[in-house]
Amino acid sequence: MVNNNIAYLSVGSNMGDREQLLLKAIAFLEEDSEISIERLSSIYETDPVGVTDQPLFLNLALKLKTDLSPQELLSKLQEVEMKLDRKRVQKWGPRTIDLDILLYNSVSIQTEVLTIPHPRMLERAFVLIPLSEIAPDDVYPDKTISIHQVLCEQREKEGVRIWKKTDLEDASVRSEN
Repeated sequence: MVNNNIAYLSVGSNMGDREQLLLKAIAFLEEDSEISIERLSSIYETDPVGVTDQPLFLNLALKLKTDLSPQELLSKLQEVEMKLDRKRVQKWGPRTIDLDILLYNSVSIQTEVLTIPHPRMLERAFVLIPLSEIAPDDVYPDKTISIHQVLCEQREKEGVRIWKKTDLEDASVRSEN
């Protein structure tokens, strides 16, 4: 199948076996014939934002190609979250897995259930640092500067540390174990 759309995702976890949950989320996405994961950032350990009294997160960014519409992709991500026991108890609270669409092609979308680009991504180093690793030269929609330039302008970069370098082959092998 031809995958014509480019999407960037943020994936995070701060409950249970955080790394294994990230890898399982990637594996579930790889199972979908309409999704092809192109790039995977390193895994970063990050301080919680919003509700700070909770465990540290592991975060990464993915670049994928897909034939799914933005709404269909959101539904797929929500299915993966359900399979990995995501419970929406507290806004910005602890979670087994969190999958967010950051960018989809260069479109801007705002509906009741979906906003692209992700509305808080420019404020969050835990999103921008992994994204900049895999898409430094991509231009943020409605701006004339690259993701890397956006990151450079980010004032608050504290609380984000590289945890593990990774690649797609490593992720696929480890998620099968």
